[in-house]
Amino acid sequence: MKVTPISPERLAELLADRITALPTEDGRRIRVAVDGAPAAAPGRLADALVEPLRLRGRPVLRVSADGFLRPASVRLEHGREDPDAYHDLWLDDGALAREVLDPLEPGGSGRVLPSLRDRVTDRATRAPYRDLPLGGVLVLDGPLLLGRWLPFDLTVHLTMTPAALARRTEAAEQWTLPAFARYDAETEPAAEADLTVRCDDPRHPALVQP
Repeated sequence: MKVTPISPERLAELLADRITALPTEDGRRIRVAVDGAPAAAPGRLADALVEPLRLRGRPVLRVSADGFLRPASVRLEHGREDPDAYHDLWLDDGALAREVLDPLEPGGSGRVLPSLRDRVTDRATRAPYRDLPLGGVLVLDGPLLLGRWLPFDLTVHLTMTPAALARRTEAAEQWTLPAFARYDAETEPAAEADLTVRCDDPRHPALVQP
């Protein structure tokens, strides 16, 4: 395995090039997942892709998996700090597929709901639907996204060593660490993703290559 340091700016440019190289001749829209623990800052990388993609002529829609969590009555059924519930139950992957990913299939409507539920208020966001044109790119970020049979066209996994993950995870979120250990053991996201980036320090990423 080869680990090559890369600047955040160069990483965004490299990913934008790889995304725009994906075929869209059949009316396809591209669905990109940036998967990683909050400590790896997947949202930061997803945000950084927007401008390079637009400069390459691609309309972009940014969505966060945080807007597609199940109701608190389901997420917290086993307590507020249950790592297995965090791993298995928090993300409403059915709603994410139905409202975001499936409409972007070839021949789909392109009509996407950018968020469903507010995590803090536990109420519907009432966000308006948005249309992603043909050839457009959806960039979705969030944790624990792989291994769920969600239909992505390109997946990027931000990996961290257990020590770095523990060090950079906020004290109030330390209870989630067993969920990420289980994710690594059961899903092996670094092997499943199309591209893996080491983010022990998100300010200094490194590409991981076989």
